[in-house]
Amino acid sequence: MDAEDVLRRVRAVPEGRVTTYGDLCPGAPRFAGAVLAQTDEPGLPWQRIVRADGSLAQGERQRRLLVAEGVPFRGERVDMRAAWVPADC
Repeated sequence: MDAEDVLRRVRAVPEGRVTTYGDLCPGAPRFAGAVLAQTDEPGLPWQRIVRADGSLAQGERQRRLLVAEGVPFRGERVDMRAAWVPADC
């Protein structure tokens, strides 16, 4: 898997849903995070990528964007039962 594969999967996550770093790149979630950190593609829905436990890597900024899309939360974390989708394979 290369960076373009990761970005293709990010682009495929529908509005109002989330997936995880591990789903983007099974076996190498840190690689997926590194790809996102180095990308400045306008319009890339980076906010839809969360940690496996539903916590947010980018905190309040990410939460605001997800809430605006209608992503449900349970406390501080995304409600993964309601919002998670598998990454596009």
